[in-house]
Amino acid sequence: MENILPPIPAKRYFTIGEVADLCAIKPHVLRYWEQEFTQLKPMKRSGNRRYYQRHEVQMIRRIRDLLYEQGFTINGARNKLQEMMHSLRTQNQNDSNSLREVGVQVKGFNQNIHSELNDEFHTHIDDEDDNLNDALSILQHEVPAYDQTTELSLLWRTVRQELFEIRTMLNAPH
Repeated sequence: MENILPPIPAKRYFTIGEVADLCAIKPHVLRYWEQEFTQLKPMKRSGNRRYYQRHEVQMIRRIRDLLYEQGFTINGARNKLQEMMHSLRTQNQNDSNSLREVGVQVKGFNQNIHSELNDEFHTHIDDEDDNLNDALSILQHEVPAYDQTTELSLLWRTVRQELFEIRTMLNAPH
C-alpha cells in the first residue's frame, strides 16, 4: 500500500529534518542515500548543515518509491534513475528540436504575414494618395480664384497645405 506524502511547500531550501518529514524517512537514511545516489547533492553550509532544493526533494521521493514501494535494490534503483534521467534528456532534446522547427515555421509565417500586410498597406496608401489627388483636382476646379487677400483664398491655401501634409505623411515609409 502506497503511503500518501504531504505536499512540498513552496520554499527554496529545506533542511534535512524537513525533507525527512516530507519524504517519510529518517535523516540518517538521507545521508546514506547521498553516498549511493550521485544525483543527490544538497548544498552544505556552515557546520556541514544540508539544504535541499525542491527538485532534490522530488528525487528523494522517487528513490523512496523505487526502494520501498516497487521493491528495487539500491543498485536497481540507481540504474532505474539513470534510465529515467536519460529518457528525460532525450525527451527534452526532442522537445527542443520540435520547438526549433515550430520556431522556424512561425518565423516564416510571420515573414509572410508581414509581407502581405506591407503590400496591403502600400496599396491602401496608393489608393488614398489617388483619392487626395482627385480631391485636390476637384477643389482647384470648383473653387473660384479669389484675390489673395480674401478670406476664402486664405482658407483654401490652409486646406490645400494640410492635404499636402497628410499626403506626405501617408507616403512616408513605415
